[in-house]
Amino acid sequence: MTNTGYFTSDDCDLDAFKTLCNQTLDPAQVPLATDVQRNVPIYDVAQFPDLLNNRFFKSEWAHTLLNGAGVLVLKNAYADTSAIDAATAIFTQIIADEKAAGANSADHFSAGTNDRVWNSLGKLCLADPETFARYFGNPAIQAVSEAWLGPNYQMTAQVNLVHPGGAAQQAHRDYHLGFQTSEVSAGYPAHVHDLSPVLTLQGAVAHCDMSVDSGPTKLLPFSQAFRAGYAAWRLPEFRAYFEEAYIQLPLAKGDALFFNPALFHAAGENRTTDVHRMANLLQVSSAFGRALENIDRTTMCRALFPVLSQLNLSDADKNAAIASCAEGYSFPTNLDSDPPVGGLAPETQAVLFHRALNDGMDAATFNAALDDITARKRA
Repeated sequence: MTNTGYFTSDDCDLDAFKTLCNQTLDPAQVPLATDVQRNVPIYDVAQFPDLLNNRFFKSEWAHTLLNGAGVLVLKNAYADTSAIDAATAIFTQIIADEKAAGANSADHFSAGTNDRVWNSLGKLCLADPETFARYFGNPAIQAVSEAWLGPNYQMTAQVNLVHPGGAAQQAHRDYHLGFQTSEVSAGYPAHVHDLSPVLTLQGAVAHCDMSVDSGPTKLLPFSQAFRAGYAAWRLPEFRAYFEEAYIQLPLAKGDALFFNPALFHAAGENRTTDVHRMANLLQVSSAFGRALENIDRTTMCRALFPVLSQLNLSDADKNAAIASCAEGYSFPTNLDSDPPVGGLAPETQAVLFHRALNDGMDAATFNAALDDITARKRA
């Protein structure tokens, strides 16, 4: 790494990455695991009835996610899969209804034949609260979420349905920095690259039996430990190595996969002719990812825009003023109405503000665009 305190492509040593990912997991490092498959520890939830209050498991899972393989599987996370079947029926109907309404459920990374249900958490709860209670009333999921994030986490979920022939995703890292462009990511100092993964836990609940041919998640164990990974994952040589070295594990309905969001991963290609692979993707967020005060930044932007349009300030001064006024982050948002079409993340107030100044936009047009952003984000 260079001594600038920032990561660039110059910090992305492919040989060092290969050495890191070529490790073999010593089963002694995961003594509570039921099995280890292709460097991934497997835990049969049916054998451990009180995971939520077991700090030995939580400590082992946290170590695995941070310093170990970066991924683990909870077998039989749902001993009774009737709640999964009920939720599958609801999600299938939601997909049909949203398609009929012309919804654009754009995916972040794949141009395949995927179907998405954004905010499957809220939609399931409103459609059938009883199914929601049985589905998310799962102490094993609570235990692994607390193991990584601590208590008071915030759950979100998005269904991914990949039909036969559905294309694979490209290798990537996930939220937060993984959803930023390479230019935006490079603007964050190295220690923030270290921090980003511990703010989120990625998971997937299998809604059907998933053979390797059906395309379960492609994973590169240990890759989460590569510090410059947010600068590396878009580089062609790193993506090529991922395609050489990734692993896939078959999952049964009711199994759950969890991984560090910095792990290089990608949804696999569905090579079957008859399996419609459905997973509910869980994205669990730390309780600490919130500001101290609720600020009405939309009203602030309306007041500031005419002033910055007229004042003879330097670009640096304008940039600083916008940064203190406008919302500079795309999330949280309503991905049904504000999908990441054409990019990884929707346009922010700050990006709109800069674009409006550069284009000489008048206040009325700016306010209308601001209203549009606000309306798209509204749940």
